[in-house]
Amino acid sequence: MPELRRDPVVGRWIIIDHSKGPTDFPKDDNTPTRQAICPFCPGREVRTPPEIDAIRAYGSTPDTPGWQVRTVPNKFPVLTAQDALEKHGNGIYDEMTGVGAHEVMIECPDHEKTLTDLTSEEMGMVISQYQRRYRQLSKVDHFKYVVIFKNFGSSAGATVEHTHSQIIALPMVPKTVTEELKGAEHYHQIHGRCVFCDMIAQEYNDKERLVAENNSFLAFCPYAPRYAFETWIIPKAHFADFGQIDQKTQGHLSQILQDVLQKIKKVLDNPSYNYYLHTAPVEYSNPSAYHWHMEIIPKLTRSVGFEWGTGLHIVPTFPQEAARFLREA
Repeated sequence: MPELRRDPVVGRWIIIDHSKGPTDFPKDDNTPTRQAICPFCPGREVRTPPEIDAIRAYGSTPDTPGWQVRTVPNKFPVLTAQDALEKHGNGIYDEMTGVGAHEVMIECPDHEKTLTDLTSEEMGMVISQYQRRYRQLSKVDHFKYVVIFKNFGSSAGATVEHTHSQIIALPMVPKTVTEELKGAEHYHQIHGRCVFCDMIAQEYNDKERLVAENNSFLAFCPYAPRYAFETWIIPKAHFADFGQIDQKTQGHLSQILQDVLQKIKKVLDNPSYNYYLHTAPVEYSNPSAYHWHMEIIPKLTRSVGFEWGTGLHIVPTFPQEAARFLREA
């Protein structure tokens, strides 16, 4: 029987109408094929803008081979740091110049590898570079929010096959994050506790939606998902800001992220996916209310008119069933 479920953070309702298994979704072919023309491969550094940051072999020179992780400005940025931030009104409307930063982080030099193929050391360097860029961009005066995200596969928006992530710094806090902040702050005001910490406690109590865990992180399919096989990774200890985690915790994050992605790849036959990191805004004033986390969204279905018109997501797989398939992979 269909169920309506309510997200305890933002109050969003979703509909789960029946339960599709992993083999009931259309498949994408995400095998790398275009190495001969890839601008992200070593030896083609001249085909990208000059690098901003990199993890390199000792003595190697910027914009040459020898890197393990390399960050460059996006060649086609959605926002640019070249102009001054200006705000003004246009009647009842508000405008500001498109000031920000848009970076591409190339996750490894090997064109044939994806994150699921990296060694633990290589994956650790990816997470280390995430945090390094996040901390650096958070220091810029007019940047209010930094989002780290990954598009894997053409149906998830990836236009270059070589494994990479993107980082965008914004001059404002986006609506989805604002909704999470408001929901978390409302819960904290009423209960005196973090809603995400309480979610962790209930997931342990219910057990059926758990996917994986290690010393620092828990992975689970949320009770009220928006998408089939949606999976969250959340630190067990309370942190509002991704920039606060230490090197040991970085290593635990790289382990569980790779573990979950490997499970998704195996269970769903290497699907396209998006993931993104939700963290507190720069200089957030209520850190006891919010809890940073990652959300992983396999691209298995498309939104239809009812969902666009109502904001009610129709999810074809119960999260406990999705978690079971992933947990047992």
